[in-house]
Amino acid sequence: MTENHDGKQQGSVPSRQRKRFPGISSRAYEHPADRSALVALRKLTGFDTVFKALSGLLPERSLRLLYLSDSVRVSDAQFSHLNEMLRDACYILDLDRVPPMYVTQNPVPNAMCVGLDEPVIVLTTGLVELLDEEEMRAVIGHEVGHALSGHAVYRTVLLFLTNVALKVAWIPLGNVAVMAIVTALREWFRKSELSADRAGLLVGQDLRASMRGLMKLAGGNHLHEMNVDAFLAQADEYEKAGDLRDSVLKILNVLPRSHPFTTVRAAELKRWSESRDHQRLMDGHYPKRSEDKDASVSDSFRESAGHYAQTVRDSKDPLFKLVGDIAGGAGDLAGDLGGRLRTVFGGGAPKEPGKDTGTEKDSGKDADREPGEGPGA
Repeated sequence: MTENHDGKQQGSVPSRQRKRFPGISSRAYEHPADRSALVALRKLTGFDTVFKALSGLLPERSLRLLYLSDSVRVSDAQFSHLNEMLRDACYILDLDRVPPMYVTQNPVPNAMCVGLDEPVIVLTTGLVELLDEEEMRAVIGHEVGHALSGHAVYRTVLLFLTNVALKVAWIPLGNVAVMAIVTALREWFRKSELSADRAGLLVGQDLRASMRGLMKLAGGNHLHEMNVDAFLAQADEYEKAGDLRDSVLKILNVLPRSHPFTTVRAAELKRWSESRDHQRLMDGHYPKRSEDKDASVSDSFRESAGHYAQTVRDSKDPLFKLVGDIAGGAGDLAGDLGGRLRTVFGGGAPKEPGKDTGTEKDSGKDADREPGEGPGA
């Protein structure tokens, strides 16, 4: 038996020791694309005020009343094992205020975190019946990660705008404008799901349980028929299979979704679990919430740009490989053209690759060149 941060005994917490992350900032686990967007939004003067001003339009009050009247609120008296997991997740991620959580009748396995002033976590009965204790611990950690990152606000906006898009579909061009915003929000939200998966791993600290949960979301409660390694092999096959037509179809398939595909999520989470960033975090080296106000927008954008560049370089997808080849070819062409222009305006014949055409005295200009400067650098 252990105690949570409210001093109450928790019987369902596993006997194994799990690390806690006092004062952890959500920047510690956020996907680079997710983090750069959030840092930029948080830096905008009056951004939160504008969103809260929308509270009269957004369906937050309606959602709260709906869950209160037609769902089961998790507490010590109802779904107590889920309540203990929720408190435990908030303790590990050092979230001061435990958000209310509801279980709602729906056979489709799902969970979400919504709300403007206060996040609310909702689990469907289909999810509760599908997952075991350790898998559910990762899911609840996932939703607490959404709460800590402030994703609930943007998720609520996305739900509202999706509903608006349906209502204005009959207005000429009206739906186009709304759907453009919805599409952009969905792209951000898919990245935020990767962030929350990382938070779930920090709470559960059991990669296999996180993998099992994702497999069950894809294939149902048939673990005896599934295999984690084979599931991850699917993700690898999905990423590199097909030609450019398949790459375009992948993009079209994911556009209407709020979540990335489950095999992709599993592969992304496994890569992050093996990264140096994850190891440093587990060793206690991570950004703190007290430092959030000093977070650099430009640093976040650079990290995001670096992440996408690395993704293009490492990807096995035919379209990404083509983009990488074009970018590399353009770089080589620019370097070669730059070398020829220097030759024309500086005099002398172009050097053949790998040959030195002059003495050290003759190449005095090159001697003053900065390291890394020159054709193809």
